[in-house]
Amino acid sequence: MSKVEAFLTANEEQEIVDAILDVEKNTSGEIRVHIEAITPSTPLERAKEVFHLLKMDNTKQQNGVLIYVALDKKEFVIYGDKGINAVVDSNFWNSTRDKIATQFKSSNFKQGLINGINEAGKVLSKYFPYTHGDSNELDNSISKN
Repeated sequence: MSKVEAFLTANEEQEIVDAILDVEKNTSGEIRVHIEAITPSTPLERAKEVFHLLKMDNTKQQNGVLIYVALDKKEFVIYGDKGINAVVDSNFWNSTRDKIATQFKSSNFKQGLINGINEAGKVLSKYFPYTHGDSNELDNSISKN
């Protein structure tokens, strides 16, 4: 079993996808999770690449958030599109990071991701509320490499 496959069980992955679906009921923002076993560059640089590869930079309101997990480096990055960065305060990223890090330190990876998704969703719903007719612009599944 690969490192990526061993990181979360199928049930845990589904719980994470369910959390994304739940928070996206209240926001036009889009949240994705990507997990990689080996990071070919720094986690931040790779998160930027993956953000583009997943076409997260193509949302209408530029309001995508990627939670990127680099297993080999034991790091994660939260990367948001410029539409979000234009409106949220700088503490947004810190509070989301802290929600994930607290759980990751105890190897509670599923809960860390869910807490980060919930925190990001709470803020996204404030600045990018769901309105009638909003469509889900991106796949909600966890991508892996």
